[in-house]
Amino acid sequence: MLKGVSPQLFANLSASDQLASLRILGLVLKLVLTFMAAETFGLSLHSPALNYALILEAVYLAVTFGVRKPLQLTDTGLFIALLLDTAFWITWLYFSGGATNAFISLLLLPIAIAAVILPRWAPWTLTLISTLAYSLMLYTVPSEQMQHHGMDMGSHYLGMWLNFVISSLVLTTSVAFITNRMRRQDAELAYMREAQLRQEKLLALGTASAQMAHQLATPLSSLRLLVEEVAEESDANMPAIKEMNSALSRCEKTLADLRLATESIREQKQFKITAGELINQLEQQVTLLMPQVLLELESDAQTHVIQVQSDTSLLPAVLSLIENAARASDEQTASQRVKITLDIDSEQACIRLRVRDYGCGIPQGVISQLGHKFVESPTGMGVALMLSHASFERLGGRLILGAHLEGGAVAEVSLPIAEPVK
Repeated sequence: MLKGVSPQLFANLSASDQLASLRILGLVLKLVLTFMAAETFGLSLHSPALNYALILEAVYLAVTFGVRKPLQLTDTGLFIALLLDTAFWITWLYFSGGATNAFISLLLLPIAIAAVILPRWAPWTLTLISTLAYSLMLYTVPSEQMQHHGMDMGSHYLGMWLNFVISSLVLTTSVAFITNRMRRQDAELAYMREAQLRQEKLLALGTASAQMAHQLATPLSSLRLLVEEVAEESDANMPAIKEMNSALSRCEKTLADLRLATESIREQKQFKITAGELINQLEQQVTLLMPQVLLELESDAQTHVIQVQSDTSLLPAVLSLIENAARASDEQTASQRVKITLDIDSEQACIRLRVRDYGCGIPQGVISQLGHKFVESPTGMGVALMLSHASFERLGGRLILGAHLEGGAVAEVSLPIAEPVK
């Protein structure tokens, strides 16, 4: 039972504490080998400078232990720490036998740590420094130490050096490759978990929306009958009655579109549409639903014949981006000006539709969350952007939000090309 206590305690430590523990254990090992087991392992302690080096290392570890967590925040800080650890290992080895020290392979410890937690350049740098130090120590071994009971030990030490080089190369290649692959897998799993959570939120939101839409059908029918009765009893051309009819018609159309979109998404109905048709439908819907918006279009004829995959949610998703852009422009310039740019990305085989506003832009702390999470803001919680992002993602596209060089924000929609129209 006691055998399982120590590994469990070590596993429960944070990454910075684990690394600090390894470095402290390294110093303890040096102290034990130097003052208690030097004769057992044939260590040549030929200089009192080793004592000063051990004291300096103890002070260094005490200082870095206090700042162990900030030290791991940057790759540069961690690399410098491992570089100093390598220097202390080289110093101890040099003063305790050099290339003839049986523990010369402990130089691989900082290389192994760097291969696991740092970019590729770090373990390669430590490998180069350690190999050069080992080579110099091998080159400076006195000739009398090359003889042991009449045997030439030069070949043995050279074999140890070659074994060290091969081991360090394995660490800097295989271990680093495996670590990078595990990092990519962890990133993919994290993205999948985030996508699953987002889909669960959208499913709950969609369920609530469908229930509310069903509940709205009866009040809208009652309002339609009341408006017709009022129109029969008074002048049907009254401005108030016209406005009520217009508002009711828009509500009824939106409710019908919602039902159609819900059925289409549930049955996964998709169809192909040209970019030109998409632009024409956008113009018509903006003119009908948002006549106050000053829409600027920038595209070419070649782009208009490109086909993309679509469903009933694509047009509302783009319209939502236009509505957000118009609101942002109006808050900053008192003019609902929106610019749409459409072009082809041949390398990525997709079309890019950019919706630009002339507002004050999106704060950096919020821009990475919009479209992925519910974000509190004076104008809402980012639900429309989240729904738009899900719609583009379902069609194989994506939504990227960014800042424009001349001010304002840009929402870039990428949609994969289906096939050109013949």
